[in-house]
Amino acid sequence: MKRIVIFSSIIVVLIIGYLSFPKRVYEAGDFGIEVITSPIDYNSNGIDDYTDILLGAKEEATNHSHYRSAYYDGGYPPEGEGVCTDVIWRALKKAGYSLKDLVDEDIKNNLNLYPRVEGKSDPNIDFRRVPNLHVFFERHALSLTLDTAQIETWQPGDIVIFGSNHIAIISDKRNKKGIPYIIHNANQPNREEDALLWWHRRSNITGHYRFLIN
Repeated sequence: MKRIVIFSSIIVVLIIGYLSFPKRVYEAGDFGIEVITSPIDYNSNGIDDYTDILLGAKEEATNHSHYRSAYYDGGYPPEGEGVCTDVIWRALKKAGYSLKDLVDEDIKNNLNLYPRVEGKSDPNIDFRRVPNLHVFFERHALSLTLDTAQIETWQPGDIVIFGSNHIAIISDKRNKKGIPYIIHNANQPNREEDALLWWHRRSNITGHYRFLIN
């Protein structure tokens, strides 16, 4: 009996050790993948747009905003609060863009293309709804493959949409197979994680975009 207890204790320790041991994180260069940079530096800060978007998303991941889905007068949640869509506008803000203004203007001029607004726009919430962002990026960003096996096409700063209710930014980190991490807020402990395939299995990838606005 004593041997069984000791053996069980050893197994538990080994499992805990394995789970807590940090996984090796890879980068594009480990797979011979060239990182694409944007030809645009919109805010003229010496950093291209794609890198700025990535850095903005990483800042949001580090801030670890409390997950709270709510309606706010003026549209923006207070600092330290948000949902998955708030990762996106905060990331784009780092590059100098106001996603709210861009979405509001497009909805104003093309109301019939945005079924989620149900015939009446609401600037307080429209830019924080995934279906609206899906329409906007489909119209104005560079649309890319949904095939996760084409790992070279998934670049840092890209935007990915799962189903009709979740959105994330592609990280510069990758797993051992070259699949990129995502930066997102689904109320999970780690906001930058190896979860692209998990979310794909859960909701299917329905959009993959690069912010080269036209």
